[in-house]
Amino acid sequence: MVSKSTRAREICALAPIVPVLVVDDVAHATPLAQALVSGGLPALEVTLRTPAALDVIHAMSQVPGGVVGAGTLMTPDDVHAAKAAGAQFGVSPGATDALIAACEAEDLPLLPGAATASEAMRLLEAGYDMLKFFPAEASGGAPALKAIGAPLPQISFCPTGGVSPSNAQSYLSLSNVVCAGGSWVAPKDKVQAGDWAGIEALARDAAALG
Repeated sequence: MVSKSTRAREICALAPIVPVLVVDDVAHATPLAQALVSGGLPALEVTLRTPAALDVIHAMSQVPGGVVGAGTLMTPDDVHAAKAAGAQFGVSPGATDALIAACEAEDLPLLPGAATASEAMRLLEAGYDMLKFFPAEASGGAPALKAIGAPLPQISFCPTGGVSPSNAQSYLSLSNVVCAGGSWVAPKDKVQAGDWAGIEALARDAAALG
């Protein structure tokens, strides 16, 4: 079977950390993306958790060197809106048949979420071998992901949820982990203050984790 995760895997391999971004103000979109890309983190996940999210995706998609995706995809409508806004990939906390079908119809590479062996096996059966392990820490962390990987070596993961500078290496050292998702590279206080140099420094440190 041809993998449906080829493009998602390429995007995940761009840097060890994919910033998970919750952006309230579209005015922050361009400088935030520029800071993260300059710091060595080109793949950006903008979660659809704020009213500004689609406008943020559109603005960030104009930043040279960035590969902007939409996170928290839940419905086919989310997929259509994200693609129209300029998203180059999608990320979901889990996966439903309707969501997968919408992403395939829109030709939007999907990083679908899985937390158990059964969920991972179902996605593999559907052609997806690059998954988001979510919620990572609450689901047992790196030891759980290592254990899931033993019988499913053909699946790779991007653990997200509770990943921090203190535990990122424990995930990134696993053979079945390509990258990890983290929100610490764009803390709310630095975004609100417009501390783009500070965010670039955090991105640079995260990029060095690989």
